Amino acid sequence: MSPSETQLPPLVPPAPLPPRSWLRRRVADPLLDLLKTGLSPEKLALTVGLGVAIGLIPALGITTILSAAVALRLRLNVAAMQLATHLMTFFQLALLIPFLRAGAIIMGQGDKVAHLTVASLRQLIDHEGWEAVGKLLWRAELGALLLWAVAMVPLVAVLYFVLRVVFRRVLARQAVLED
Repeated sequence: MSPSETQLPPLVPPAPLPPRSWLRRRVADPLLDLLKTGLSPEKLALTVGLGVAIGLIPALGITTILSAAVALRLRLNVAAMQLATHLMTFFQLALLIPFLRAGAIIMGQGDKVAHLTVASLRQLIDHEGWEAVGKLLWRAELGALLLWAVAMVPLVAVLYFVLRVVFRRVLARQAVLED
């Protein structure tokens, strides 16, 4: 046989992998990495559930510190909780006004908050002063926090039980792929 007869066909380069989505790169892959590093599905499910709940708190500016404190206190993964907390920012902002309005209704201030606008807020300041605005918003915030606390207990429970099953399956699938 001559050398030209024994030549192999030219190698075809493998097809390029499709680009990974933002959700895959920023959410799914970091959580999978935590599962691979030994974090149990139960702890990761609790971390994500609490992170979602803290991320929805109707008070701006405290989610980062609160989620870090809870994660450290419960010996959960701080990075995973921060990820879950900060992914909820859009929903936190979207739910802030409804939470405040409902909180004001619970605290007996619903009539003053139902149609609150910048003009009515200025009028309240002119007639009753800043103290009245502070009391109104304080009571609305307190009611919103009470609603949040009641609503988050079942949310965390549901997320925990659902995510625990999902993370167990993902971990089992990863183990099969690696074998």
